[in-house]
Amino acid sequence: MLKAIAHPMRLCMLNCLMSSQECNVTTLTKKLHQPQSTISQHLSKLKSHGLIEGERNGVEIQYRVVDDEVKSIINLLLKELHQNAVDNEEEAIEC
Repeated sequence: MLKAIAHPMRLCMLNCLMSSQECNVTTLTKKLHQPQSTISQHLSKLKSHGLIEGERNGVEIQYRVVDDEVKSIINLLLKELHQNAVDNEEEAIEC
């Protein structure tokens, strides 16, 4: 699981999904300023590791983080990354 969320883009995507409850590819593309193909590839990786699930709503698929345990791990990682950036006077990852 940690290997799947080790990529900064996937961590940001999970953060977006948690803050919005659920999102589709178009919403993530706009929020993260990445091409649709990039977002779709990362979503596929997250889904294959069981971190997210998608539910079809018409022609769109709404993605969401699977459970509270995953959310807790993501929040912990984001908090730690932010604190490390502050401690090292670096720019934090913006999601």
